[in-house]
Amino acid sequence: MTWREYHNSTKHSTESLSRNQDTLEWANMPDPFRHYEGVPVLDLPADAPSPPIPALELLQGAVGEPSASDGPAFLSQLLFHAAAISATKRVPAAGYEYALRVNPSSGNLHPTEFHFATRGLKDWPDGLYHYRPSSHMAEQRALGDYAARLGGESIVFILTSIAWREAWKYRDRAYRYCLHDIGHAAEALALSARAMGCESFAAGHFADDEIAGLCQFNEDEWPLMIVSLSGASIPTAEPGGQSEWFGGQANRLSAVPIAYPLIDAIHSATKFITFRNVPRSAPAVSGTGAIPLPPPASSARPFGEVARMRRSALNFTGSPALSLPDLAALLAATGQPYQADFATSRFVQLYLYVHLVDGLERGVYRYWPQSATLELVKSGDQQVMAAGLSLGQSLAGNACVAFSMIGDLERAVKSHGDRGYRYVHFEAGAIGQRLYIAAEALGLGATGIGAFFDDEVNQYLELSSDQGQVVYHFAVGHPVPDPRVGP
Repeated sequence: MTWREYHNSTKHSTESLSRNQDTLEWANMPDPFRHYEGVPVLDLPADAPSPPIPALELLQGAVGEPSASDGPAFLSQLLFHAAAISATKRVPAAGYEYALRVNPSSGNLHPTEFHFATRGLKDWPDGLYHYRPSSHMAEQRALGDYAARLGGESIVFILTSIAWREAWKYRDRAYRYCLHDIGHAAEALALSARAMGCESFAAGHFADDEIAGLCQFNEDEWPLMIVSLSGASIPTAEPGGQSEWFGGQANRLSAVPIAYPLIDAIHSATKFITFRNVPRSAPAVSGTGAIPLPPPASSARPFGEVARMRRSALNFTGSPALSLPDLAALLAATGQPYQADFATSRFVQLYLYVHLVDGLERGVYRYWPQSATLELVKSGDQQVMAAGLSLGQSLAGNACVAFSMIGDLERAVKSHGDRGYRYVHFEAGAIGQRLYIAAEALGLGATGIGAFFDDEVNQYLELSSDQGQVVYHFAVGHPVPDPRVGP
């Protein structure tokens, strides 16, 4: 199995959709929460303070002020704004309730788990932990200096993915969504950390099986990213203490988990880190458009509030129009460098389907971040086409602007081997997270769209496969209120 074989075999087409008409087995739906039974559970302080730094300033590289006086308070504030439950959605007809979280997920299925190791964190034991979002607590899987063994200092996060959670609904294509979700989660973590005064660095280059063995993850969990935090704002003390392994028994997520050999195969193929004789910092195609963007709009809404209020819009009202400075702010939010060992250059380019933006004619545009300009690719109303390309989802046409993220998979794989397939999707997820936060800060709504007609998108944009392939869709506009969402 190669990345190309997997990617081509999981493309959506009218033929593939007609072949896959199976209904969902609701009785076998995976539990969205992982627990480790038989381990100590440590409380995280309630009512974590909200970082006051304006969200748009944070997205432009500003750093917030530290406020946590000890380790428990730091972890609580960090996770409350990066991974915690943020709201509850109720389905009156069925009487069913389910949780929404700060970090988004395809289908709200949440394959990503947050594990972390600490070393010398004030009033917090050195050890290995699993975050339990259902109760905002930390499960203590071990005592000891795991952070150093993972190559970090005070706090190291290991983001894992449980592919079965997504495959239950999305089948073989689910691995793509797992990668998107890791990108979203890592960026949510990075922004939360920066809002609290510290920096983060993501590692994608690591030996998967060694990390899985060190942390003794359950066999259904795969480590996909390691994120290290650093900075003087982390409250520290002298490291030390005993070593002890608690482990714990991971809860069973479904009565009958179903294997997807294609997902297993692409995951195995992307485990290998290959460095070819191609400069890893090879630049993306650069250029400029004829339409300069105005200075980005500003907003004083604090990051803490924005992160907790972020939702995935179910649909959009279609009006009023988006202002051009608001669009400039959305696009500017995507331009900050991604702090990761695989991000020496960018792999994703944005194409916009502009439906309703004041001062900009309807059409398809290419965004050139280096010059903050737009290049008109196609003129005319794009609402029907944007919705059609997104598997007929009306929200892509009712938004003020929709996006196709075009990933340079060929260049990523030349630099990193098949593992580069992960990195392109991580970057797309991170861009999506930044769009979510920027949209909410501006009083707008947003939603990520993982389902689209792959080849038709490339054909419509007149892109050959060596110019990039669509890896993610996104939409921003004025959201239709959802009365089912409550505290």
